[in-house]
Amino acid sequence: MNLVRRFKNDWDPFDLITDLQSDLNRVFSRSLSRRVWDGDLNPAVDIREEADQYVFSADLPGMHKDDFKVTVENNTLTLQGERKQVKETKDKGYYLTERVYGSFCRSFNLPSEVQPEKIKASYKDGVLEVILPKSENARPKQITVDVK
Repeated sequence: MNLVRRFKNDWDPFDLITDLQSDLNRVFSRSLSRRVWDGDLNPAVDIREEADQYVFSADLPGMHKDDFKVTVENNTLTLQGERKQVKETKDKGYYLTERVYGSFCRSFNLPSEVQPEKIKASYKDGVLEVILPKSENARPKQITVDVK
């Protein structure tokens, strides 16, 4: 806000640059602060590697275990599912709706082989956790060194 009153003939090109910078800051801060882009459902995921396993965690709040599936094939972990919108609104209007509904599919390449028969998955409080044990060939091996 300008405290000095400007006259119509008092044109300053730097005002245009300041306005442009303000508009760009507003656009980028709005788009980067949202976790979901353009109505696409993209669950947040963490994957960590431990010595003998990978631990995969995904945020899937408000979903049931029948709404998604996890598959492992050719060292690729795939999470796919759908969050369905409940249509129970009778004579209720919305002022704002930010929750995103729809289907999603995310795939992640694992850096080494896993043991598919020993994979375990659990779902609690909206968080899916998958434990992927590494195969014996992928686990680090400690080699003893003889000192002479």
